[in-house]
Amino acid sequence: MITWFIIGVTAVVSYIAFQNHELSNKLQFNAAKIIHQKEYYRLISHAFIHANWPHLVVNMMVLYFFGRNIEAYFGYYFGNNATAYLLLLYFGGILASNIWSLIKHKNNYYYNAVGASGAVSAVLFATIFFQPWEPLYLFAILPIPGILFALGYLLYSYQMSKKQKDNVAHDAHFLGAVFGFVFPILLKPDLFERFIDHLFSFL
Repeated sequence: MITWFIIGVTAVVSYIAFQNHELSNKLQFNAAKIIHQKEYYRLISHAFIHANWPHLVVNMMVLYFFGRNIEAYFGYYFGNNATAYLLLLYFGGILASNIWSLIKHKNNYYYNAVGASGAVSAVLFATIFFQPWEPLYLFAILPIPGILFALGYLLYSYQMSKKQKDNVAHDAHFLGAVFGFVFPILLKPDLFERFIDHLFSFL
C-alpha cells in the first residue's frame, strides 16, 4: 500500500508541476540554493517532480514492480516496522543519491535536477539484495540475473557520471543504488549472510 501512496503523491505533484513552471523551479534540486539560501526542502522535494511524462512513467513503473517486493520482504523480516523502514529506504535513497551533487555543485546556481531516480534505484537494488539471481528484463525483453544487472548498472552509471555528456544524473543513480543495497544490512546485519548464501546457491 505504501508503494501506491508514494506513486500517487508523486504522480499528482509531478502533473501539477508540468502545468506550473514556477512550482517546478521552486521544488527542483539546486545545491547552491540549498547551501547558501538554506532551502533544505529541495533535498526531498525534487523527487516528487519530473522532467516529462516518460521520466515520470518509467520511474513509477519501476517503483511499482519492485516496491511491492520490498514491502513483502520488509513485512517478513521486520513485521510492524516494515512501512517505516520502506519509507526510510525511499527517503534515504533520495538524500543519499544527491550527496555528491550537493558537494560538487554547491556554488553552481545553474545546476538543477528533478526526479525520483535515486530513490527508485535504492528500491530496485534492495530487491536485488533479497533476490540476487531473480531475472530482470532489460528493455522489458531480455532477462538478466539481478546481480549481473546490478554490476552492469553500477559500472555504466559510474562511467557516464565521469563523462557528463548528457542531462542524466548518473551519480545519483549510482549512489541511490548503493544505498539501497546496503540499507537492509544496516537494519539487520544477519541478512548479509543470507545474501551470500543466495548468491552462491546458484554456483
